Amino acid sequence: MRFFLGCALSALLASLVTIWLVNTSRDNSLVAQDRRSRAESPVERIRPGVARMYDQEGYTPEEAVAVAVYEAVNRGVVNITAKAVTDRLLTKERSEDTGSGAIIDQEGHILTNFHVVNGAKEVAVALFNGKSYPATLIGADPLNDLAVIQIEAEQDELFPIELGNSRSLRVGMRVFALGNPFGLERTLTTGIISSLNRSLQIHGHWKIKSIIQIDAAINPGSSGGPLLDSHGWLIGINTAIATTSGQSAGVGFAIPVSLISRVVPQLLKYGRVIRPESGIDKVYQTDKGLLIAEMRPNGPAERAGLRGPKITKSRLPFGIKGEDRTAADLIVAIDDQKVVTAEDFLSYIEGKRPGDEVTLTIVREGRRVPMPLQLANSEPVERTEQ
Repeated sequence: MRFFLGCALSALLASLVTIWLVNTSRDNSLVAQDRRSRAESPVERIRPGVARMYDQEGYTPEEAVAVAVYEAVNRGVVNITAKAVTDRLLTKERSEDTGSGAIIDQEGHILTNFHVVNGAKEVAVALFNGKSYPATLIGADPLNDLAVIQIEAEQDELFPIELGNSRSLRVGMRVFALGNPFGLERTLTTGIISSLNRSLQIHGHWKIKSIIQIDAAINPGSSGGPLLDSHGWLIGINTAIATTSGQSAGVGFAIPVSLISRVVPQLLKYGRVIRPESGIDKVYQTDKGLLIAEMRPNGPAERAGLRGPKITKSRLPFGIKGEDRTAADLIVAIDDQKVVTAEDFLSYIEGKRPGDEVTLTIVREGRRVPMPLQLANSEPVERTEQ
């Protein structure tokens, strides 16, 4: 009897010890789990298998870069409102357009597209803090669709965006576009560089050949906003979208910073770009070359001996004037490079400097003739402080 009672007591004691050990282990496990829960991010608590993809704040590397770029740069993006007045017979028609811009220094200079402020009577700039200032046009380059405006704001309200460079750009690189589409201030869109060195016709026969093509969404109001790389450097100014509806269709364009770096200093100093002048103001494009239509009086082309159309006077009453185009020189090459379009000619001249000499190959009276032409400058007037 004592034997069975001893066995029963031993079994009971063993059960109690086992229960105590299990409860202690469970409590320790819960404490450890609670400690891990407090230390880990929400993503780690829910999906430990992908926790290594996130940082301590729960962002993926791509998200962290986008957040960092936006937080570093967004205060340097402004909203531009341009008001214009057009005379219509007995009335005046008022219009208002919006665009974007990038602050480039603490003197209040803002870079934007020329078409954003073209023809505006009043230009207002809204900063990140909601304050609005009137802006003055400092300089413009219609050919490259760039303009610089200026506001008078306190320096602690101005957050300049630093210029990067275009040399390291590659197709596939991540880019960030900032702007004010549809008036929605400081909106960030992301994408990649889809292609480089695209041509985009901006003004007349002029085409920019070094345009950056991107797939980041650009919509009305985004024009003039900065295009940034993953370091937050400005690598372009968003200028246009390829679409028939006027809204983003996955093909956007930006003016590269390499061009901006050449143009902006001249806009600040002279108000316009100093370009080499050929003195040829107008040409007719033909299948064989460029026929000279107009030359600047006493300009480089005229001084070089080039010929335009011959002006003829009609025998009819009132002396109606005409022109004989067969007398004009036909330009077929420049420095032995064939030219077919006005774009070819303008692009080549743009790459030269005032004072450089080029050789035009012309056809005159059926013969090919080389004609040396010294390029002049566009007679800039340097700004003076008032």
